[in-house]
Amino acid sequence: MVLRRALGLLSLSAIVCAASAVPARGQDTPKDAAAAIKAGFIADLDELQAKFVGLAETFPQDTYKWRPMEGVRSVSEVLMLAAFEGYTFIPSSFGAPPMALGSREEMAKIRATSDKAEVVAHLKKAFAYAKSQMTALDPGTLTGKHKVMGMDMTVRETQIHISGDLHEHLGQLIAYARMNHIVPPWSK
Repeated sequence: MVLRRALGLLSLSAIVCAASAVPARGQDTPKDAAAAIKAGFIADLDELQAKFVGLAETFPQDTYKWRPMEGVRSVSEVLMLAAFEGYTFIPSSFGAPPMALGSREEMAKIRATSDKAEVVAHLKKAFAYAKSQMTALDPGTLTGKHKVMGMDMTVRETQIHISGDLHEHLGQLIAYARMNHIVPPWSK
C-alpha cells in the first residue's frame, strides 16, 4: 500500500514536471525549448530530404508527368512543391530569408520543372538551403510568435504545421509510387 502510494505520487510528480516544462499552446517558448524544437526539426528535414530525394531518384523519368487523375499534382509537381517549401516556406516561417529565385516568371518556370535530374538537384539544393537557414537561426529569435500563413504561431506550432505538410506530400508520393509499382527505396 505504501509502495503503491509512493509510486502514485512519483507518477503525479512526473506529470506535473513534464506539464510545467512545456508552455501552454500559444504561449512564448523558452529559449532552451526552442533550441530543442529547432534541432528536432532539422533532424526531421534530414529524414524528409533522404526520402524525397530517394523517391525522386527511383521514379523513372517517364512517370514524372503522371498524375492519378485530372486536377491533382503530378509526380514532378509534388516533388517541386517540396523543393519550393525548402527554398521559401520553411525559412520564412521561422524568420529567415527565403532563397532569391528571381521574378515570378522565373519561379513559375522552376516550379514547372519536370526533368528528373533538375528536380533531384532542386530537392537537394532546397533542403540544404532550408537546413542551413534553420541552423543559423538563434534559438532566442524563436521564442515568440511568427506570422505563418496569416496566423500567429509559436515555434512548436510552426514546426508541427510544416512537418505535417511535408509528411503529407511524402505520403502522396508514396501512394503515387505504389500506383506505379515502384517500391520506395527504404522499403526494400
